Amino acid sequence: MGNVIRIFSRIGHAVLLLMPFAVMAQDAVDYKPNFHGVVRTRWEMETETGDSRFQVRNARISIDGRIAEPIEYFIQADLCDRGAMKILDAWGRLTIAEGLKVQAGQFRMPFGVDPGRAPANYIFSNRSYLGKEVCNVRAVGAKLMYSFKDVPLSVEAGAFNPTSISDHEKWNGSMAYSGKVTYKWGNVKLNAGVKTLMPDSVRINLVDGNISWSAGRWLVEGEYINKHYANSAHKTCHAYTIFADYRMPVKAGVFNQLSFQGRFDGMTDHSSGKRDTEGRLYTTDPARKRITVGSTLSYIKGAVHADIRLNYEKMFFDHGVKAPQGKGDKIVAELVIRF
Repeated sequence: MGNVIRIFSRIGHAVLLLMPFAVMAQDAVDYKPNFHGVVRTRWEMETETGDSRFQVRNARISIDGRIAEPIEYFIQADLCDRGAMKILDAWGRLTIAEGLKVQAGQFRMPFGVDPGRAPANYIFSNRSYLGKEVCNVRAVGAKLMYSFKDVPLSVEAGAFNPTSISDHEKWNGSMAYSGKVTYKWGNVKLNAGVKTLMPDSVRINLVDGNISWSAGRWLVEGEYINKHYANSAHKTCHAYTIFADYRMPVKAGVFNQLSFQGRFDGMTDHSSGKRDTEGRLYTTDPARKRITVGSTLSYIKGAVHADIRLNYEKMFFDHGVKAPQGKGDKIVAELVIRF
């Protein structure tokens, strides 16, 4: 009987010694997901014709989590993108060494800064031409990311299917590739990127450069993309944007921040890379320039934001080019709620 008591006593002592390690292991795993969302509702009017419309521009919901120290996941869908439902992102990420991560699934190809902004982080009601028309690519693939320990430098690069995210079945004879480098120097952040893809039968190569300065209430940013079509299938597209954003605290009802924005952006003739019935690339978006001015009144409390945004856009097309419907001078008023 005494031996049995001694055995159970030793087992109990061992359990007490192992309990801290068991708690640590339990703390490293958390299956509770984080939920985030953004709703953008708007009214816009073309100043030349007086035509107007209401839209639910986005109703995005995302789920993310870290189920172990090295394992992360992210899933995002837009439940109402101008009336349509879209699955946008679905990826897993694994930290395989200090500073080194691998990510696989469906997500934006690593390239540029403005093209990668999500609706929750938009500064203007409408994205720049650079981020919307010229370079707006989600794809299915994988990428590696590395952040240097002693230098504020990060690198990411990946390979992807060249086909639409709506088609994961097709076998491909060629792939799409992209990568970007980010370096931070005080209040200045520098980004450079390259991308190559083939949405139809013509290889398209892009080069991007971005510089931003952020200090106190100010954010100033400029970005340029060169989009070249192989074998001169279409003339090279040049796209650019430069903007400034100034924020200040206020006390106006529930609102606690007021900000002012100004932007100049434009692009030369642009082709999406798809061919016409004669097998040639055609100009999808004619050359244009735009000046945007606006202001945003915000309620901010932690991760919860509510913004009322008002923008005016003045368009400049080449002589003889008529602005397509919805692409002319306009006023846009938005209510944006994100959490």
